[in-house]
Amino acid sequence: MKRTLALFTLLLSVTTIFSQTTKSWTPDLGNGYFKNPLMWGDWPDPDIIRVDDKFYFISTSMHYVPGCPIAVSRDLVNWEMAGYAVSRYEEDPRYDMKGGDMYLSGSWAATIRYHDSTFYVGFCTPRMESKEGHFSICTAKNINGPWTRTIFNEYLYDPGLFFDDNGKVYVAHGQQTLYITELNSDAKSVKVPRKKIYDNPGFPYLEGSHLYKISNKYYILGSTGGTRGREVCLRSDSIYGPYESKVVMQDDHTYPGNGLHQGGMVQLKDGSWWFIIMQDRGPIGRVPNLEPVTWIDGWPILGKNGIGVDTFPKPVTGVTSPITVPASSDEFNSPELALQWQWNHNPDNSKWSLRERPGYLRLKAGNASTLFHAINTLSQRVEGPFSEGTAEIDISGMKDNDIAGLGIFQVPYAYVAVRQTGGRKEIIMAKNDSVVAVVNLKRNKIWFKTSVREKDFTATFSYSTNGKDFLPIGNELKMGLGLDWTANRFTLFNFNTGASAGGHVDINWFRR
Repeated sequence: MKRTLALFTLLLSVTTIFSQTTKSWTPDLGNGYFKNPLMWGDWPDPDIIRVDDKFYFISTSMHYVPGCPIAVSRDLVNWEMAGYAVSRYEEDPRYDMKGGDMYLSGSWAATIRYHDSTFYVGFCTPRMESKEGHFSICTAKNINGPWTRTIFNEYLYDPGLFFDDNGKVYVAHGQQTLYITELNSDAKSVKVPRKKIYDNPGFPYLEGSHLYKISNKYYILGSTGGTRGREVCLRSDSIYGPYESKVVMQDDHTYPGNGLHQGGMVQLKDGSWWFIIMQDRGPIGRVPNLEPVTWIDGWPILGKNGIGVDTFPKPVTGVTSPITVPASSDEFNSPELALQWQWNHNPDNSKWSLRERPGYLRLKAGNASTLFHAINTLSQRVEGPFSEGTAEIDISGMKDNDIAGLGIFQVPYAYVAVRQTGGRKEIIMAKNDSVVAVVNLKRNKIWFKTSVREKDFTATFSYSTNGKDFLPIGNELKMGLGLDWTANRFTLFNFNTGASAGGHVDINWFRR
C-alpha cells in the first residue's frame, strides 16, 4: 500500500510539474490579483495608451518583420495580439538580405498615441554602421490597419510622441542630452527643429523618453543606466523646460543586477495611473512588468515606494476578462499568417505559402550558406520560466542541399533539422551550422522538439519518427545575446546551401 501510494504521489508530482511548465505564462491569478512579470518574454521598450475601454501596448521588434507588435487588453493583465504597424521595410535592400543584412535595425523604442480618431506609432531606425538613422510615423484609423508609414530625414532617437491640448505636436527624444522636436499638426513632418531641453551627466544614457501633460505640468519619464537602470521623471511648467528631476523607481529584486527601467504610463477611467516597465532577463529578453503609480508631491512613484510589486490587485475592476495570453501554437489552418509569427528580415513572399497546401505552412528553400543569412526564417518568442516548441514536418518535397527544421535563434544559435544530400535524408543537430550529431532517416515525416529553460538559459533538442517517442540529439545550447537587445526565438526554416533551386517542406503544426 505504501509503495502504491508513493508511486501515485510521484506520478502526481511529475504530472503537476509538467502541467505547470508546458503552458504559457499568465499573470492573472484568477482571484482578482495579478503577478509579475506581465508577459515573460521579449516585449521590450513598452509604451501604452487607453482608448475608451481598451488598452494598447506596443513594443520594439528590430529586424523582425512585421515590425512594431501591438497587443490589446481590457484589464491591463490579459493580453492578445492586435497587429503590427509596419508590414515590411522597403528603405534598404539589406532588409531583403541583398548586399548584406540589417540585424539590430528596423524598429526601436516604438511610441503609440491616439488623436482625433487616428492611431499614431512612431519609432527610430538606427544605421548600425553609424550613430545616425531616421524616424518614422505610422498612422491608421483601425488598430488592425492598414497602416501608412512616413519616413523622416531626421533621426529622433528613442522617441516619445505627444499631442498637446493646445493643438501642437511634439516628440521628446535623445540619449542623456534630451531634445524636443515640434511636428506639424498631422505629425508627418517637422515644424520646428529640435531644441535641447536637458542634459545631466548624473543620468547616463537617459533615454526611452515618454511625454505627458498632467495638471498643466509636462512630465518626461525615461530610463537611465542601461540594463542596470532606474526610471527617472523630469517635470516642468514649460515643454522646453527648465526641468527638475526625480528617480521614481530603482529596483532589481526580481532579477538582481538588472533594474526595472523604461516604459509607458496610462490613466484608467477611475483616475488611477499605471506603468508598464521592462526588465532585462538575459537571453529570454526584456520582460514587461505592470506597476501601480502613486502620486506623491506631484511625482509619479512607481510600484510600492519605487520597488516593483510581485503580486497586486488587478487594475480594472468590474470587467470580466477571460484569462488570455498572446497566442503561440499554430495549426496553420488560416490562409493568413498568425500574429505570433515574425520573419527574420523581410520575407520573400514567393517562397512561402499557407494556400498551396491548405492546413500546412509551406516553406520553399532559398539559397544561403548559413541559417544566419537565410531568408524566410520564421520566428516567435521563447518564454520563461520554461517553454517548449514542437513541430510536425512533411519533408517529402526536399531537394539536395536543403536543410529544414526547428531551432533556437540568436547568436549563438542551434537547431535540429533534416539535411538532404545525394537524395539521402538525415537528421542533424547543429550549432551555428556546425554539425554536432547525425542520424539516418528513411521517412518523409518528422517531428522536432526544442525545450528552453530560463533558469540556466539552456535549450535542448529532440526528434521523433512517430510523433510520440522523442529522442534527444546532440547537446544543449547555452543561449546567449550576440545580437544585442534581442532575445532568443523559436524558429522554423528551410534553406539550400547549394547553387540550384531548393525544394520545400510542409509544416503541419507548431505547438507550445
